[in-house]
Order: sequence, then structure tokens, then C-alpha cells
Amino acid sequence: MGLNVGDKVPFFIAQDSEGNAFDSQSLIGSKPVVIYFYPKDDTPGCTRQACSFRDRYQDFKDLGAEVIGISSDGLESHQKFSSKHKLPFLLLSDENQEIRDLFGVPSLFFGLLPGRVTYVVDKKGVIKMIFNGIFAAKHIPKALEMVKKLVN
Repeated sequence: MGLNVGDKVPFFIAQDSEGNAFDSQSLIGSKPVVIYFYPKDDTPGCTRQACSFRDRYQDFKDLGAEVIGISSDGLESHQKFSSKHKLPFLLLSDENQEIRDLFGVPSLFFGLLPGRVTYVVDKKGVIKMIFNGIFAAKHIPKALEMVKKLVN
């Protein structure tokens, strides 16, 4: 059982790629936020997804939205991944998969691979879209389309 469209995003704290504590209440509930869960840093699909969010990041910012990527990779992995691909958005470490469990992100391939799910949250902290799909490139246009609907 996980979060659904219409649910409020629950409070969570995680470490960002700079080693700082990220408090979800500092951002969620004040502006539209795209939260995407991905399996692993520097794998082909995850790199394609992160770089696609990077390439469209200014489009999200222009709409007043923020992007957050979450995986179970640790701080050092996130730092390398973010630096290597010049990612301008937050990457959060969820090593114990507590946030993934809080959201109810499913696993793929009989539980062997963490799932790839994108959530679009409005400025009140309410989930307006959930996109669950293995094909990384499809997440970005779906999320951008929903953010545009939220701000117009």
C-alpha cells in the first residue's frame, strides 16, 4: 500500500548529495515539486533519466517547480553522479529505503530492482500525478505536462 493521487506527501528527512539534512517540509507544501525515485546512480536508464531532468530543469524552474531525485545510493555515489552529469537538482539518499517504503514505490523484476516512479506534487503538498514506468525518458514530459497544468 502506498501513496495515491490526492494524498498529502508525508514528512521525511534525508541526506542530500552535499551531505546536508533535507527536511521535506522546507520545500514540499510551498511550490510544485517533482519527486522521482530511480533504481541506481550511473546506470544507463537512470543516467538518461537524470540527464533528461537536467536538460529540462530550467523549464521546471520557470514554472516555479523543483525536482528531487531519490535512490538508495549513498552520499559518495550521489556526489559523483551529480558532479559527473552536472545535475542542478537535489539528489537524496535513501539507503534504508524508508522514503521508498513511505511512498510505497514498488520493486521490479520480482523485487530485484527498485522501481522507477515519478510523483508530481502541488504547492499544497498534494500528489497530483503518479507515473510508474520502467522507461526513464517517458517520465520527464509527463511530469512537465502536469506541472504546466498545476500552474495554469
